[in-house]
Amino acid sequence: MRRVRRRGGNKEKVFGCDLLEHLTASCQEVPQVLRSCSEFIEQHGIVDGIYRLSGVSSNIQKLR
Repeated sequence: MRRVRRRGGNKEKVFGCDLLEHLTASCQEVPQVLRSCSEFIEQHGIVDGIYRLSGVSSNIQKLR
């Protein structure tokens, strides 16, 4: 697994604080951690479907 490089010097607390306070202080509608995760998935995720690749039906049935 790769480490994500930290960008900038944002010292605002993200984890362990009230979500509404964080969003108000950062002037954002979506928490930065969710934005970063979704951007990473969009850039590096599988394109078929929404973030997934459909499996072979027979293999899925065997697993069930």
